[in-house]
Amino acid sequence: METTVKTHDGNGTTSAPAPPAELQPFLHDACVTLCAPSMAVSRPDGQITGGCDGFYHGDRRGLSFLTVLAEDVPNAPISGGPDSAGRASFRTVLRGLAEHSPDPAVTLERRRSVEPGELSETLTLHNAGLTSVRVRFTLRATSDLASMETVKSGHTVPVVAPAIEPDGLTWSDGELTARLTCTPAPDAAGHAPADAAELRYSVELGPGERWEATLSCTIEDDKGEAFPPASPRARVALASGTALTTADRGLDHWFARSRSDLAALLLADPLDENDTFLAAGAPWFLTLFGRDSIWAARMLLPLGTELAAGTLRTLARRQGAANDPSTEEQPGKILHEIRRDGLHFGDGLSVPPCYYGTVDATPLWVTLLHDAWRWGMPAEQVERLLPHAESALTWMDEHGDADGDGFLEYVDSTGRGLANQGWKDSGDAVRRRDGSLAEPPVALCEVQAYAHEAAVSAAALLRAFGLPGADRWEEWAQGLRRRFRERFWVEDADGPYPAIALGSDKKPLDALTSNIGHLLGTGLLDEEESRLVAGRLAGETLDSGFGLRTLAAGSGGFSPLGYHIGTVWPHDTAIAVQGLVRDGHFDAAESLAAGLVRASASFDGRLPELFAGHGTRTDSRPAPYPAACRPQAWAATSSVAVLQAVLGLQADAPGGRLTVRPRMAGRYLPLRASGLRLGEREFEVAVDADGAPRVTGLPEGSVTVETEAAPRER
Repeated sequence: METTVKTHDGNGTTSAPAPPAELQPFLHDACVTLCAPSMAVSRPDGQITGGCDGFYHGDRRGLSFLTVLAEDVPNAPISGGPDSAGRASFRTVLRGLAEHSPDPAVTLERRRSVEPGELSETLTLHNAGLTSVRVRFTLRATSDLASMETVKSGHTVPVVAPAIEPDGLTWSDGELTARLTCTPAPDAAGHAPADAAELRYSVELGPGERWEATLSCTIEDDKGEAFPPASPRARVALASGTALTTADRGLDHWFARSRSDLAALLLADPLDENDTFLAAGAPWFLTLFGRDSIWAARMLLPLGTELAAGTLRTLARRQGAANDPSTEEQPGKILHEIRRDGLHFGDGLSVPPCYYGTVDATPLWVTLLHDAWRWGMPAEQVERLLPHAESALTWMDEHGDADGDGFLEYVDSTGRGLANQGWKDSGDAVRRRDGSLAEPPVALCEVQAYAHEAAVSAAALLRAFGLPGADRWEEWAQGLRRRFRERFWVEDADGPYPAIALGSDKKPLDALTSNIGHLLGTGLLDEEESRLVAGRLAGETLDSGFGLRTLAAGSGGFSPLGYHIGTVWPHDTAIAVQGLVRDGHFDAAESLAAGLVRASASFDGRLPELFAGHGTRTDSRPAPYPAACRPQAWAATSSVAVLQAVLGLQADAPGGRLTVRPRMAGRYLPLRASGLRLGEREFEVAVDADGAPRVTGLPEGSVTVETEAAPRER
C-alpha cells in the first residue's frame, strides 16, 4: 500500500507519496573520528544512534548503536566534536544533581580515540557540587555487522544477537567479530528489546570526586581488510612535517587541520607496506581510488615525494594486464577502485571488488610520475616505473581511443557499471546546456587535457632517461591539441568556451561547467583560449564566491545541491586555481582561492568532499551537501595546492632549479611556510609584507632559486 503525506497549497489539502524508507544517510552533522582503515561516526554529542553512525573497520560496521545515558535525570549535551583526526571529546551536564545554584555540578565526559581495529572511550563522571550523588547510567549497544555498501544505500539489516560476557559483549557472524569490553566490569548486564544489550553502572560520588570507566571495541575480520594501516611513523611524518603562518588565519587553520586529517587517511599496500597512499575519504570511500589518490599525491608534492612514490607503485602493481570485460581491465589501464567486497547499487548496477571503470586515472598516473620526478623523486625510482608509463601511453593510444577518432572516451562495457567514468561519475553529470543527458561513448574535455599533459610529460621523461619515443608523443600531443580546437569549442551570447564533452554523435555537449578549469596549465590551450576560459571561471555563474560551481547557474538541470550539477568541490576549484596561476591569470586565481579559504572557516578547517553551490549572493556561509565525505583526501590536499599557487612554486629538481613567484599572495602577507621539500632537501619560504620572497635551507650552490616579488596589494 502506498503511504501518503499531507501537503497544503492555496487550494487546500492534497496527498503526495511519502519519501521512500531507504535513503542514503546524511552526514553533515556527524562527528567522524578516524585512523584508516577504522573510523567512528557519531552524533555531535557522541552518541551512536543509527543511520550511518557506527564503528567501522575495513568497510564493515562492528558497532551500530552505542549510547551512554544517566537514568532519571535530564542529560544535556553542552559540547562535542573532534579534537584531532583520531580523537574527539564530548561533555554532558546531568541536570539537577548536586546543584546548589543555577550552575551545573555533575558532568559526564567521553573521550574517544580510534586506532586501526579499535575504538576506545574513557567515561568520566565528575561531581563539582557540595553534596554526594548517586548516578545510575546505562550503556546500550547493538551491532548489525553491516557492509558499508548496505549502510550507504540506506538499507537496514537485522542486528546480531550479542553474547553477554562478564566484562562486555561480543557479536559475530563467523567472519567478522566485534567485542565491546568495559573496565571496570559493569554492575549488571542484560538483553534489551530488539536484540540490544544494556550494561549498567551505579556510581556514588562525593563532593569533588571523579569516577572513570574505559570502553574498548575491537573488530577482527577473518577475511582481512583490503589495505592495512600505514605505520605510525608515516602518519606522524605527514601530520607534522610542515608549518604555515600567514596573515590569514583561515588559511593557516585549513592547512593545519588538513595535515592531521590526511595522516589519518593514510593506508599501506599489503604487497609492500612501505608504500603508502591516501584513501579517498570517510566514511564512504576509505580505500584506494586511482583518480583520487593520484590527485591527492600530486597536490602534496611540495611536502615531499614519498607519498607520490608509494601511490605510483601501489597502482603500478595493479596496472591492467589483460582484457577483462567484467572488470573493465585493459592492458596498461590504471584502476578506479578496490573494495573488500563489490558494490551493488540496485537497479542491476554493481561493480566488482577490483574495478577499472575510469578513463582519467591512466593519463593522470603518467603526469604524477613526471611531476614527482620534477619535485625530486629519486631517479632510480622513476626509472623503474617508466615501463608502466609506456604501458599507460599505449593504453591511451589504443584502448582509450577505442574508435580511433583521436580522443579518449569511455563507455560502460558491462552494462552494470558506472555510466560516467570521469571524475564527475554520477549518472546525470554530463549533459547539454538545455539539460538533456549525454549518451555514451563520451569524450570529456578535461580527459583530453590530461592526455595531452601526460604525452608531453612522458616525452620529457623518455628524453631525460635516454629512451626512444619522445618525438612520437610530442607529435601525438600536437595532434590532440589541434583536434580539440576544431571540435570542442562552442559559443553562446557571451562568446566561445569549451564544451564539457563530445557525445555519441561526436557533437559537443555544450553545458558550461567547471571541467574547463582542468584544461588550464596543461598546454592544451593557446594564450587566447586560456584567457577565454579564465574569464568564464571568473564569471558569477561559475564562481559562487566559495569556489567553482560544477555546473553554471541557469543551465538546464542546475541544482545547488546536485552532486555534480551545481555543488562546489574544493579539489575542482583548487585544480583550476593552479592552472590559472600557471597560465598567468592571477586575479581569477586569487578570487577562487579566497573563496575556498572562506568556505573552510565555515567547516572548521575540515572542508568536505563537496558543498552546496548557492553562493555568497544568497548565503553568508556555504550549506553542506548532507551526504558528503568529511574528511576527503583531495579536499584536504587542496589547502596545499592553494599554498603552492599563492607562492607560485615550481620545481625542477633534475635541473637544480626552484621558482618562487608569489603573484597572488597579497592578502596572505607576511607569510612563512617551513618544512617544504625539494627531493631530500628541506627548505622554507618567507614572503615579507613588502612582497619580497626569501628561500632558506637549500645548500648554497645546490639549487638555483628564481624569485619574483609579489605585487603590492591593489
